[in-house]
Amino acid sequence: METTETLDISEHLRGVFAKCSAASISTQLIRRGLRNVAVRGVRPLRAGLPPMVGPAFTLRYVPAREDLDGYGSGGDPKNIQRQAIELAPSGHVFVVDCRGAADIAGIGSILARRLMLRGLKGVLLDGGVRDTLSMAQTDFPVYCAGPAVPPNYAGHHAADMNVVVSCGGVAIYPGDIVFGDDEAVVAIPRHLADEIANDAAEMERRERFLYKEIEKGRSIKGVYPPDEETTKRYLEAVASGEAK
Repeated sequence: METTETLDISEHLRGVFAKCSAASISTQLIRRGLRNVAVRGVRPLRAGLPPMVGPAFTLRYVPAREDLDGYGSGGDPKNIQRQAIELAPSGHVFVVDCRGAADIAGIGSILARRLMLRGLKGVLLDGGVRDTLSMAQTDFPVYCAGPAVPPNYAGHHAADMNVVVSCGGVAIYPGDIVFGDDEAVVAIPRHLADEIANDAAEMERRERFLYKEIEKGRSIKGVYPPDEETTKRYLEAVASGEAK
């Protein structure tokens, strides 16, 4: 188990990310050569929430073994899942490697509620979730593969925490920034977080301007991507405060 603590991000950086989308962030990562960044097979339990943003704190499941994982095993003080729930730092996103097992619940409403009350920013897992109806009534973001009734010990054994994991086919390291909106979840290497956030927020502002250009009846040619004339109009709109 990796013992290095990961630090939360500043409220300023969190605010910049709030102006971004998973699409713009993934484009900025691709520009830097990082293509495998979008977590596959997960959707938000509740749409319409503000973006989920925070450093990753990870939990890794392996297949359950009958002599170790059974009814009541969650009460064992050595249970790594329960340890992780209490150790995950405030401001982080709880990321669970479920090996893509959508038919087994990786977490339920009580543990998710504990994470919420401890100040975490959301949960991401490439597996199932139980108690989805009650979880979807909160404003705590949960991204998963869908509902699943069997409890985690029916198929999972918590093997480690705060280590690199695979979630939805994406490598996520402790401290990586996890961003989720209604469209997708992407993982951002921590050392690139500031520049990705700033460039993605600027991309969003520019694309809002270009969308308005198309609404005015302009052709795609010269607008998307913008040519010199369109770029000039955009910079003038920025300077005047029209482009926000």
